[in-house]
Amino acid sequence: MLTTTATATEMQNNFGHYLKMVQEGQQIIITRNGREVARVVPREHTESYLTDSLTGILREELSWEDARKERISAKYETHA
Repeated sequence: MLTTTATATEMQNNFGHYLKMVQEGQQIIITRNGREVARVVPREHTESYLTDSLTGILREELSWEDARKERISAKYETHA
């Protein structure tokens, strides 16, 4: 997938142009003050992008449900 970088101002002023690029399969990285603040990804690549970004976060021996329970337990566990 091709990636293009645009500032927030460029994106605002040329939204139609960048939307067409996304429709054609490109990813747009939006920056503000030189820092990445967002990505616009074609819909058909969204699931793959999210899955790829989670790779390695969960230990293989945990199911999604077990990981959820562990995360909730850690978040709401009281320390007396």
